[in-house]
Amino acid sequence: MSVERVRQFLAEHAPDINVTVHEKPTATVQQAAEAFEVENGQIAKTLSCKVNEQVVLLVMAGTSRIDNKKFKQFFGVKARMLPTEEVAILTGYHPGGVCPFAALDGVNVYCDQSLNQYDEVIPAGGSANSGVKITPERLASITRATWIDVAC
Repeated sequence: MSVERVRQFLAEHAPDINVTVHEKPTATVQQAAEAFEVENGQIAKTLSCKVNEQVVLLVMAGTSRIDNKKFKQFFGVKARMLPTEEVAILTGYHPGGVCPFAALDGVNVYCDQSLNQYDEVIPAGGSANSGVKITPERLASITRATWIDVAC
């Protein structure tokens, strides 16, 4: 169901881009990098956080981590990941398949500057065995993401 939601979103916003579904899992950065035969940093991991009562999707390079000081400076609160049992309910995607495409109403998408070191990145495609090859600029554009710098 989630992959189909991403396919529908891409058909409308970027018909030249496709979701690739693998037989093997792509739920972790390492698994996705192996499946797509790219370096770990090119995997655009999507972290689901809660900022006050707002759900936020933060897309960053696979080898990056949240810099808590930068995060608090930008958002005004400490980074708090969604509990696993709430991820699917609040993002529309199960853990391992969370992606910035077709975000639910009220969910804001942010792309971290760490993505810009790559010509092409691969966020999940809505499931724990899929991904989408896309440039960072296009990713931010079609998801209406705000660019931020909160990674280290």
